[in-house]
Amino acid sequence: MNMLKDKQWRYYVLTLLAGLLLGVGLRSCISCGGSTAKETEAGDAVWTCSMDPQVKQPQAGKCPICGMDLIMMKKGETPSSTVDPNAVMLSDEALALANVETAIVGAVNGSREIRLFGKIEPNQRLQQSQSAYVAGRIERLNINAVGDFVSKGQTLAVIYSPELYTAEQELVSALNAPLSNNQSLLIDAAVEKLRLLNIPKSQIDGIIKSKKASPYVQLKANTSGTVVKKQVEQGDYVKQGQPLLQIANLGRVWAVFQAYESDLPFIRKGQLVQFTAEALPGETFTGRVTFVDPVLNGMTRTAGIRVEISNSGGRFKPEMLLVGNVAASMQRYADEGVVIPKSAVLWTGKRSVVYVKDDVEEQPTFLLRQVTLGPSLPDGYVVLDGLAEGEEIVTNGAFAIDAAAQLDGKHSMMKQ
Repeated sequence: MNMLKDKQWRYYVLTLLAGLLLGVGLRSCISCGGSTAKETEAGDAVWTCSMDPQVKQPQAGKCPICGMDLIMMKKGETPSSTVDPNAVMLSDEALALANVETAIVGAVNGSREIRLFGKIEPNQRLQQSQSAYVAGRIERLNINAVGDFVSKGQTLAVIYSPELYTAEQELVSALNAPLSNNQSLLIDAAVEKLRLLNIPKSQIDGIIKSKKASPYVQLKANTSGTVVKKQVEQGDYVKQGQPLLQIANLGRVWAVFQAYESDLPFIRKGQLVQFTAEALPGETFTGRVTFVDPVLNGMTRTAGIRVEISNSGGRFKPEMLLVGNVAASMQRYADEGVVIPKSAVLWTGKRSVVYVKDDVEEQPTFLLRQVTLGPSLPDGYVVLDGLAEGEEIVTNGAFAIDAAAQLDGKHSMMKQ
């Protein structure tokens, strides 16, 4: 009985020892196999920097350029040998850190809204300057203030003129001269002198009839309209040809707007302009551009845009403020260029550049490209050369991509 128990005990002990030895052996094999797999994986991996993907090392560590921790490249991230040497390659992590956004280049279409500011001005073609035809003193002035309405032929002022009196005396002397062959020539010469002084024919005929000279002359209005400028007072002495009054016919006036030079390519003669006036709220008026000033104002960098409008009721008054809008068609640029956002453009002084995404590479790859910009839009530019419709460009984060290119010595906005 005791011998049977001893045999059973020995059997259990031997079985336990055998199990322990087998477990140790399997553990050693697993550890050995796992270590080999890790070594194999580590040996085949390539480590790179998320901000400087051109850095590639066989083991983990720090980036020699920016000091960031290197990350293991995923299978298939190794760039192809055909990639442009000046291309900037970013990992997905770097792309997210730089907040890079892209957009597809679109064609030019639609219209552009141009906002204009201006005021009402008298029509200069219907404006006359009343000048003194003879030197003298304003004996009587019939116009009291700016805004007075005058009719053509109305007496504006009476001028006392010793010069006129002398010219009239020459006519009287010619009339009183003895009859001779030269008398008619003297009379004609004296009459012509008075006529050149713009003395009315009725006054000349009166001198011939009465044979008496007068030092007074009446200044008649040469047009009908409103006095918009008064440059003389009663009792003033004036010179020959000196302007006294400005008279404007306000039946037709000008709406003159100021357009910035960047908007001028979109504005042309005959274009429709819609505008409102602060003094006439709730009403919208329309007119067509009749003139675009060929010279820019050097101080404001604007050019005048003129719209001629009817003002028979006198609602529009000079200096009245206006706000206008022009819907400029972009059709003229439809066949010449494409539109890109303003945020996509990097300025280098003389050059304008953008970053174009290369869709051939699996890893995000960007190439610098110089473009020729056309007219400016509210949120973008028309590109006349350098891009084609359908290409993908960087619209946000372009500076981060350019900084990576500069650090790596590649073509950038500062070096090309």
